[in-house]
Amino acid sequence: MQVHEENNFFNILKRHRIQLIVTVLLVCGLYYSVIPPMVRQWYEDPNYSHGFIVPFIAAYFLYKKYDTLKKVSVSPNNSGLSVIIFSLLMLTIANLGTEYFTLRASLIFLLAGLVLYLFGKEVFKLTLLPLFYLFFMVPLPYIVYDSIAFPLKLFVAKYSVLTLQEIGIDVWREGNIIIFSDTMLEVADACSGIRSLMSLLALGVAYAFVSHTSNIKKLVIILSAIPLSIFANGLRVIVTGILTQYWGVRAAHGFFHEFSGLSVFGLAFGLLLLLGVIIKKIGR
Repeated sequence: MQVHEENNFFNILKRHRIQLIVTVLLVCGLYYSVIPPMVRQWYEDPNYSHGFIVPFIAAYFLYKKYDTLKKVSVSPNNSGLSVIIFSLLMLTIANLGTEYFTLRASLIFLLAGLVLYLFGKEVFKLTLLPLFYLFFMVPLPYIVYDSIAFPLKLFVAKYSVLTLQEIGIDVWREGNIIIFSDTMLEVADACSGIRSLMSLLALGVAYAFVSHTSNIKKLVIILSAIPLSIFANGLRVIVTGILTQYWGVRAAHGFFHEFSGLSVFGLAFGLLLLLGVIIKKIGR
């Protein structure tokens, strides 16, 4: 079916640019007290520093749809109103309860509702990935964060101690504390893998959708971010344990601690890229 040129996405944007500018200003007004604290958390909390690049990756996904958006016809859909109302209810309830995750996530639902209401289902389908990729920029609720981080700390501590014992180091464990003969180390959140896991998942999704067309291969790459992140952080704890045993606790702090954090993420991401290359060569 031939698409009328005057009804395509970009022509509609040009024709109704004043209304769209007003809509953007209204959304900015609604979220003026929500977005700046979230950006500040990206800056202050290393667990969410990847938030700075998420909007740019989402914008890249949208750019990839540029040629298709030029051809698709716009047909506003009233069902978008229900999504808009739902997002505004989320915003109101979260404001009353001071629940930051819901407060921030409501922005993404509002954007999705506006796209569906103003431009219709076809445009909504094309923008679904960039819209919902924005969820990676929203910090998790602390109760969810702790429920993931604590088991990971125990898991990493347990298998790091087993590995250290296998190579002849006299060490034992109590919870997430690794005890040596004359000192002890704590497997903190940063060493559990949760920090690199969230960043690696965000980059893994981007890498999967940019470099692969098969849904199964995309899923394999995305899910592989979890064990790769845990493996890399376990290796970090093991190396730290070896350094502590032979060079003292000072070897595990300062420059090495910061450098090892960057190295761990680099290793995990490198392994993810390598996996993607291997998977790309395997059949359909």
